[in-house]
Amino acid sequence: MLVPKDQMRGRDGDRDPGEGATAVTDVLPSHIVSWAAVCPHTLAGSRALVVDGKQELSRCSRYSLDVVRNLSAQGFLPGRDVNLTDLEQESCVDGWSYSKDIYQSTLVSEFDLVCSEQWKKPFTSTVFYLGVLSGSFFSGTISDRFGRKPVLFMTIGVQAIFTLVAIFSPSWVVFVILFFLIGLGHNSNYVSAFVLGSEILTGKVRVLLSLGITLSYAVGYMFLPLFAYFLRDWTSLMLVLSLPGFLYLPLWWFIPESPRWLLSQGRADEAEAILRKAAKKNKVEAPQPIFDGVHLQSDEAPSQEHYNVFTLVRNAGLRNITVILSLLWFTMSTGYAGLSLNTSQLHTDPYISCFISAAVEVPAYISSWLALQYLPRRLAVICIMVLGGASLYSIQLVPQDLSGLSMTLEMVGKFGVTAGFSLMYVYTAELYPTALRNTATGTCSAVSRVGSCIAPFILELSVYSKYLPQIVLGTLCFLAVFASIFLPESFGQPLPQTIQQMQKRERIKCPCMKRKANSKSVVMLESQL
Repeated sequence: MLVPKDQMRGRDGDRDPGEGATAVTDVLPSHIVSWAAVCPHTLAGSRALVVDGKQELSRCSRYSLDVVRNLSAQGFLPGRDVNLTDLEQESCVDGWSYSKDIYQSTLVSEFDLVCSEQWKKPFTSTVFYLGVLSGSFFSGTISDRFGRKPVLFMTIGVQAIFTLVAIFSPSWVVFVILFFLIGLGHNSNYVSAFVLGSEILTGKVRVLLSLGITLSYAVGYMFLPLFAYFLRDWTSLMLVLSLPGFLYLPLWWFIPESPRWLLSQGRADEAEAILRKAAKKNKVEAPQPIFDGVHLQSDEAPSQEHYNVFTLVRNAGLRNITVILSLLWFTMSTGYAGLSLNTSQLHTDPYISCFISAAVEVPAYISSWLALQYLPRRLAVICIMVLGGASLYSIQLVPQDLSGLSMTLEMVGKFGVTAGFSLMYVYTAELYPTALRNTATGTCSAVSRVGSCIAPFILELSVYSKYLPQIVLGTLCFLAVFASIFLPESFGQPLPQTIQQMQKRERIKCPCMKRKANSKSVVMLESQL
């Protein structure tokens, strides 16, 4: 999960971090870190700065104390006898003391990531998202090759173990390496779980799964500031957040492999055994046999070819859909990360600010669930993106004295991109065949993380124009609206088992039109899941 940069800040969070002022960075997807770096020097030696029109003392440098003492001994007065801008300066050679008004310890205070070392804060986040990107990219291909279930539990274990180990990092370099490994499992288990659930469940239950996953994410996000409020130090927070991963590992013996994936690999006996067990639990009589002579039809026989990410770009139809979906995922991720990072003004209390940012996601996920229930996928994506883009464009029209309205519009924008993000998981899973479903979802997720990485830099555009970040994000939303028009519809149709079935779906004319199942094998599988 992505947390706003200035959301959990100290008393001086608006100052320039380059001068040692209190600032914040998100060094974990669901962890919030801030610092207050203060040079313990005498007032006579501290260098004066003008911040927001007020004169304050620098917290990263000072006038050379030997020079100051010499000038003072000679009776020279600063500003009258001595030009302060010409005085020699030195760094905080005596080290820093850190404010504990809000946090007892953070990564910044642990490894002194301030002043000349402050570049390590955003770089730490970048390394994490590079891990997320790599995990999303490779886990999808591995999952389509070796199965959904092994990858799901492997990535859960990777995230839990390395989160725990990172607590004992002796240096920032070691922490960054471990942080990259945490990123490998962070989003990969989410995508694997979503695809596995989508293939096991069917119809409205599959859509309900989407609501359950996203609402659970939002509720966990809302609990984060509560945990942070009582723990107050980064090691305790990471320890608590690593525990659920270990609790989930025993579920290996209760969660089955995807019957769809097994069938696509020619392992019909295993798929049939899982379906019979499910039928028995649900007191449904399964046919005898379930797949005999059906799944092996010529156009649907499991191929011995192992698909990978390059398959997505070899075929023209697959390539077009993948490019459009990648643009949509990129837009959603950039908008979500950017608007989350820009919510520091919601409330002066950092914990309340974080809670508000999380609470907005609850109605967004419920709205996406309702849209998945009753609206064509393409229409739902277009409407949500228009809402998000229009609200972001409208912020620049709000008078300066109506800051509350600006924040409301910004939260409406976040509502739109959050709901859209939730839709994209279902939409993507419904468009691709079983043999490519996890690869495609993982690839799109990897592309989206590029947007997460550049979102902080988009916010920096406010230096040139206050509303330029919102204009850029709004433009991306409307660009996504235009691209969505060319996507095929999947509403009310069974999941495609093969690339041939996916290509047939591309010829759908009307978004609301429903077609009969493309093959008996799909109908049979849908009826039994």
